[in-house]
Amino acid sequence: MTVSTARRATLLVAGLFGFAGVVSAAIASHASGDPRLMSGASAMCLAHAPALLALCAAWPSLRTAPLAAALLTAGTLLFAGDLAMRHALGHGLFPMSAPTGGTLMMAGWLAIALGSLLKPRDI
Repeated sequence: MTVSTARRATLLVAGLFGFAGVVSAAIASHASGDPRLMSGASAMCLAHAPALLALCAAWPSLRTAPLAAALLTAGTLLFAGDLAMRHALGHGLFPMSAPTGGTLMMAGWLAIALGSLLKPRDI
């Protein structure tokens, strides 16, 4: 995947996470039953959508942007996906999927922090 393709894919995922965050917030607000699972899924999507947008903006100079984007994407998919599946079907994706997703998201944020310590790319 080229830099341009990876950056555009990250922008696509950011938009989809934003959409999923609003949809899951609506489900949490209007569906019957306990809203906590969908509220959590919404929070993760809506927190990481703008983070991915910011990574797209920083992509040319932040050396760790591709790694951070991949980690945040995978982590959010696992974490929010597990919560949404638990809400809809009563069981998660697979054992330890939410904790794995949470760990990947934490690693993504650490990749951003690490990138701040590295020499920026020449733009």
